[in-house]
Formats: sequence, C-alpha cells, structure tokens
Amino acid sequence: MSVGDLRVLAVEGRSGSGKSRFAATIAAGLGATLIRMDEIYPGWDGLQAAVTVLHEQVLVPLAAGEPARWRLWDWAGDRPGAWHEVPATERLVVEGVGCGADVLTAYRSGLIWIEASADVRRERAMARDGDTYAPHWERWARQEDAFYAANDVRGQADLIIENG
Repeated sequence: MSVGDLRVLAVEGRSGSGKSRFAATIAAGLGATLIRMDEIYPGWDGLQAAVTVLHEQVLVPLAAGEPARWRLWDWAGDRPGAWHEVPATERLVVEGVGCGADVLTAYRSGLIWIEASADVRRERAMARDGDTYAPHWERWARQEDAFYAANDVRGQADLIIENG
C-alpha cells in the first residue's frame, strides 16, 4: 500500500543484521531519500518513541505532500540535536528497528526483513560501534524483544533476507 504519491520501503531487522548497508544500496539505486532510525531514536531507551516520531513528524506530513522534519539525536551528548528536514518525496527508504511497526503499515509499500544470527549481529555491532554500544547491547535487545513481541514485523515482511 502507498499513500498518495509516497512509496515507502521499510528495511527492518535486529541490531547488527546488516540493514544499514542494504538500505543505503537500495536507496541509491532507487534515487530515494534514506532515513535511518538511529538518527531518530531519542537515546538508548527510545525505540518506541522513535516510531511515534517517524509516524507523526515524517510519514504523515510526507503522505500529505508536505515537508517533514525531526530532531537528530546527539548520541555523544545524550540530548536532542539539530532539526533535520526532508522535502516532500515520492520514494523513501527507512531503515532500522521500528520502521516496520504495525502503526506504520498504511504508509509502507514494502517491508524487507534482514535476518542474522545473534552471534553475527553482536560481532557486527561491536565492530561498528565498539565501546560506545557494548554497555547498551542488552538494554537495546530488551527493547527489540518487547517491540517484536508487540509487532509481527518478520511475519509481515514481503521479503526475508538471510544475512549471516
């Protein structure tokens, strides 16, 4: 389904599954705007809050043909950062845990789930973010568990990609 001229592809999967690289490649190939959920999460406990921001501040305005904006999260300062604006667009790729939420279904044209084993995901995440992420791995995993218990994202995926 799409809303008006807006076509949204969500790329979901647990932390470290390989969503970011895949989504960047797809967005470049489509000439689409790319939004990363990790720019929107308001801190390490902000998964669900980011879903609300994506819905209310990004997808609703874009579906109405209006510009959208959200505040980038300043991870180093653990506080809201600068506003980021997205002009009205027809093609949007959103990647990250939460972009496949049930509340966003009406806005999605497609949903891709990236699958990887827990060991592979942790290894990738630590290689990517190292000491910054290590103390928060379990904390974030609990949020993912709660989110995926409430939203059958994998079950609704149009495509599942095994990535390690």
